[in-house]
Parts: sequence; C-alpha cells; structure tokens
Amino acid sequence: MAAARADAASPALARADRALAWAPWLVLALGAGTAALVPGDSGSTPVRITLVVTLGVFFTTLVVRLLVVAALRPARRVPLLFLAGAVAVWAVGSASVSLGQTVTAVTFPAPGEFLCFASYLAMAAFLLVDRPRRSPLTGAVWLEALVVCGAAVCLAAFPLLMPLTTTFGSGGVALLLAVAYPLINVVMFGVVLAQVLVRHREPSLASVALLLGFLGLAVADSTFLLGHDDGTYSTSLVLAALWGASFALVVAGACERRVSVVAPEDDGIRSAVLLASAAGLALVMLMVDPPGLVGWSVKIPALVTLVGVGARMTIALREARGAAEAMRLSMTDELTGLPNRRALLSVVDTRLRSERSIGVVLLDLDGFKDVNDSLGHMVGDEVLVTLAHRMRANLDHRITLARLGGDEFALVVPSDDVLSLHETAQRLRTVLKDRLRVRGLDLSLDASVGITVRQPEDQSSTELLRRADIAMYQAKQTGAGTLLFDPAHDGLAQHRLSRSEALRQAVTTGQLVVWYQPQVDARTGGVVAVEALVRWRHPTEGLLSPVAFLADARASGLMAEVTEVVLRRVLADTRRWAEAGFTFRVAMNWAPPELVGGRILPQLISALDDATFPADRLMVEVTEDSFLAEPERAREALLELRRHGVQVAIDDYGTGFSSLSYLRDLPVQEIKMDRSFITPVATDERSRMIVQTTAQMARAFGLRLVAEGVEDQAAAAELLPMGVDVLQGFHVARPMPASEVAPWVRRRQAERFGSPGTTTISLDAFGQQG
Repeated sequence: MAAARADAASPALARADRALAWAPWLVLALGAGTAALVPGDSGSTPVRITLVVTLGVFFTTLVVRLLVVAALRPARRVPLLFLAGAVAVWAVGSASVSLGQTVTAVTFPAPGEFLCFASYLAMAAFLLVDRPRRSPLTGAVWLEALVVCGAAVCLAAFPLLMPLTTTFGSGGVALLLAVAYPLINVVMFGVVLAQVLVRHREPSLASVALLLGFLGLAVADSTFLLGHDDGTYSTSLVLAALWGASFALVVAGACERRVSVVAPEDDGIRSAVLLASAAGLALVMLMVDPPGLVGWSVKIPALVTLVGVGARMTIALREARGAAEAMRLSMTDELTGLPNRRALLSVVDTRLRSERSIGVVLLDLDGFKDVNDSLGHMVGDEVLVTLAHRMRANLDHRITLARLGGDEFALVVPSDDVLSLHETAQRLRTVLKDRLRVRGLDLSLDASVGITVRQPEDQSSTELLRRADIAMYQAKQTGAGTLLFDPAHDGLAQHRLSRSEALRQAVTTGQLVVWYQPQVDARTGGVVAVEALVRWRHPTEGLLSPVAFLADARASGLMAEVTEVVLRRVLADTRRWAEAGFTFRVAMNWAPPELVGGRILPQLISALDDATFPADRLMVEVTEDSFLAEPERAREALLELRRHGVQVAIDDYGTGFSSLSYLRDLPVQEIKMDRSFITPVATDERSRMIVQTTAQMARAFGLRLVAEGVEDQAAAAELLPMGVDVLQGFHVARPMPASEVAPWVRRRQAERFGSPGTTTISLDAFGQQG
C-alpha cells in the first residue's frame, strides 16, 4: 500500500526506476566491449583504467537505482539503503585495489580488501532487515532456516574453499580473508534459499536473481583468489564481468516489489525431507573431515546444521504431542469431560462406514433451564457434571456417552435392538431421578429421550442425530418420557423449526402486538384494570393467541425478547393513557426466568426513571412457582420492584405450591384466583368453598382478590357475596387492541354514570385467554 502511494505520488521516480533497471547491463556490456578492444593484456594499465572507469559508472548506476527505489518504497527504505551502502563501499574498495595495481604490483590482502569485506557484511544486514512478512516467525521456522543455511554452506563451501588451502597454504590473515569472502557469499546464498523454503521470502524471479547473484559472487571471489600464485592480484576481463553481473543480479532482485507471503499449512512431509537431507549432507561433510582452516569452515556449519536438526526434531515431537492433546480437547466437552458433539458424530460415522448396527439415544433434561435461570449457571454446571458422572457410571463401556451442549446428552449404542435401547434409556432416567442435593436444595430431574436406529439408507451421522432429536421433542411435548422415532413426526419437527425462525423474525420486525382485557370492580362495575395479552400478527396465519406460540418462544429461548417487546408496548400505552387523564396502574406477568434473570427488571427500573406517570400505576404478576427454585432471589426481585413503587400480584393462585408464608413475607398487593376455580363456581360446591375461603384470607391480609375467567352472569352473581374484589372474563369484556381501550372505558363510565375510579392495568404477557 505504501509503495503504491509512493509510485502514484512520484511518477518521475517510477520512470527513473524503469530506465535504471536496464542501465547497469548496458554499461557492463559497453565497458567489457571497450576493454576487449583496448590494446594489451588484461593486466595492462590501459585495460585496468578502462575497467576502473566502467566499474565506476556501473556501480554509480546501481547505487542511484537503489536510492530511487528506496524513495519509492518507504517500507523497504532501510534494507535498500544498507544494500546501497554495501555496493558503494565495495566499489570504493575495488577501485582502490585496481588503481594501486596501475602503479605497482599489489599483494593480497590490499588495504581496499577490508572495504570489500565490510561491504559483504552490509549485504548480509540487508538480507536480515528485508522482511516482507509482519507476522512473527516461530522458533521452528528459524531453526529450519538455520538448517537450510548450514546445509547450503556445507554444500557450496567444500568445492569453493578447499582449493584455497593450496594457494594460501601459509595461513595467516590472507587465508582467513580468502576463506571469509566466498564463505560469506555462500552464507548469504543459504539465507535467501532458507527464506524461500520457509516461506519468509516469495518464490519469484527476484529471489532467483538474489540466489544467482550471491552464488556468482562466491564463484568470482574463489576464482579470483585462486589466481594468486605469487601472492599478487591477477584479474581477468571475464572475472570482472562476473562480479558486475552478480552485483547487477543482487540489485535487480532487491529492487523488485516485495509481497507478503502466507505460509501454507505444513503436512510435515516438507519439513521431514528438508531435515533429513540437511542432516545427511552434514554427516557426509563431517566424515570427509577436510583439513585446516577451510575444513573448519565446513565442519562448523555441519555441526550447526546437526544441532539445528536435533532442535527442530525436538520441537516437532513437542508439536506432535500438543496436536494430539489439542485433538483430544477438541473432541472433549470441557465441563463434563465427556466426548462432545464432534466426537459423537465421528463415532457414528465410523460405524456407518463399517456397516455395523447402531442406535442413537438423545436425552434432554426436563426443567433444567429453570434450574439454570433460578440458581445460576455455576450451580447448573455442578448439576450437569454430577449427572454426567452418574450416567457414565451406569452404562456399559461399549456405549459412548457424549454431551452435545446445554442440557443435551447423546448415546451411541452398538446395537439396533429397540427393546434394549428403551431399557438403557429408562435406566438413565431412573438414575437422573435420584435425589440430588445442591446448595441446600434437593433436586430430582427427569429427561425426555428420543431413540433411533440405523436404517439401510443412512449415510450421515447428522441424519441419525436429527431423527433422535425429533423423537426426543415429541417425547417432551407429549410427556411420554421416551419415544422411538416415528417418520410421521418428521414433518412436525420441520414445522417446529420453521415456527421458531418465524417467531424470531416476528420479534425483530414488529409482528408482536399487545391487546388488553378489562377488569371491573365486582361491586360498582367500574373499570379497575386491563390485562395485557400478547398477540402475533402472523403474515399468513392471521392474529395468533399466546397458546399458539409462547411454548415455541420458550423452547427457542426467545421468551426474554418477547417480554421486552411487551414491556416497551405497555410503557408506551400507559404513558398515553396517563396523558389522556386515566389513572390505571400497569403490571406485568413475568415467568420465573424473567423475574430473576437480571435482564427485564433493570429495563423496567430504567424506564421508570424517565416515566411521566407514577410508578404505582404498574403491577407485576408472578406465578407461585417463581418461589420454588430460588425463593431468596425471587424475594429480592419483588422487594426491588416495591422499592421503586411497582405493585406485585400472585397470578394463577391455587394452582402451584401455595404457601401462606408468601403472602405474609412478600410485598404482595393482589392475588388472582385461577380460572379453574372461577369458571365452575356456580355449579361446583368445592370450587365455591375454595374461592370463599381465599377471599376471607385475602381480606385478612389486606389484599385485593381478582377472579379470572368469569364467563357468565351466574358466575358473577356467585362471586359478589363471597367478597371477590375484581372480575375479569368474557362476561366483562373480550380482549381488545390498545386503540379501543380508552373508548371502551369511556363508554363503561357513561353506562355506570360515574368516573371509573382507580383503574389498574394488569399486564400479563403470558396470558392464555382470548
């Protein structure tokens, strides 16, 4: 990106780069041709002067191109400047040696040689700094690069350096420098090769140019030094051309645009071949055991290569162990330690490929979501772990027990005997029903179980799991406990999935609406409440009552979202009615998960801070089972509502685990008798006695008593003398849209010749009426 911006901003520099790309080769060709035409041998003064002038122009061209490219590509400016400095220093050193030779014979090493040596060190720095990838390299990659580099040095150093022991047999600085020149070039060749092999440098023509350039420099240096029979310099035109061409190749490769390299996934074969080849080559070099300084120049890289191979193999073994552990963890449920869904599907697929008999049993804990929501996820996790260990301890070792997620478990049984599968399922349900004590509470859970067996046409593990899931859902819906998959239920499962997705869309697209059913004072007939009932305005099925979709909402985990929709609608309607002069209070019926879940209550409290109506206009209705799972959390939630002025009612009173202590200890202002007691009150003596006793108790506690399900005048006439305070049902009014509430209340006022008095709006997002 930076390079592209620079090119766009500096078209003149880009044109200069394109022109300078060919200039060095043109200068080199003209210089070599001119030197060939000059009279005298290659050692004559005219030829040497011609070569010095040619190399001066040639190296100037290289340095200028490097500076231009450095200006064009800021991201690579530092490495290119290193290389430009290396070329310039080498040119100065070479020129000083050549000019010295025009005056007198110069022995090796001349003072200018140390500049050439410094030039090679700068080129090595260029390779190390020129890093196209921004991602850090791992230790394994560094070791592979070291191994490749060491092996390349071993391979190239032996034929290049061994002849030098004869030429510089006396040793000393001359031999050390003679060995260092080609050795550094070979090392740089190995570095580039290693970068390409470990995907740190792109395999391209630019990389090939660098490799050929450094290899050419190594050959040129070795050939040049081998010509020192008498210890003085001897340079030929061909050798000068080889040096020039090598430098031109290095600069050309360096000036090409670099691209980031994404290393492919290594299957291990490439690394194994690389390490084995390098180790074999290093061992051969050590067995040859070349003598002297040159020998050590070969043996040290060989030893480094073997150490690198050993270290890389150690890392490979550790990676293999880590991969095996990662594979194990990827197939294991983190919470329970059982196999997970991936492991289960793998087991099923293996048995399907082997055409062996197989049965799949899917088990879903009944009521676990309430435990999780009420007692918290930590307690829920404890329950899952305990139950998982119980089930595993009661199963044959040939049966695979896996946790699919949440409260779902699955078994892979090496049998298609339906009777045996049923017995296994019943045994697990018995185990689950054993009392479980958690945080001072005794819990006893059951499970819904779906069973399926392999069919001849089965090819996929997911198909068996899908059929078991359908059977499990039917068992849960019907209360059968355990069911074998029935093909007739397949369409019902598809409908369930479709309904859940449609409901998800309904929540987000405004298809859910709220209707209201009025409540009236039993004595005066004045309106004292309206209860909110959620409706789904389905695009194709019309207006759906709660019974048509709330169970699906709960099963799909959308109940909180539905409650939020109702809460927003109710708050808006309450504000509008308050502005119109009505004074009814508003309450909402929350199921236990919404009451103690920590999501809905904060939203209501936050809304009350900005409300334009008093908080005591609202009432929250809760069912008795809200206090069973975690009574303390439910109590805290109700107290929080009362602290903010919201009133509380007990809904469906008499159908759950009724306790007088709730009415004594909790901040309750109203109880609503369930319709199962109200509807038959005119004909059933026992229902009449229950209602009458409850009314007396409500008066003693100072609570309002609401009779829900008043369907006719006979029931209303029976309830009035019993002391019931409020009536609700079709006899009073059917549910109506929010826009019709105010006109209906005004008509009611006119019929009763008085104001409606204090009106309560009871919001039950989970009502079953209408």
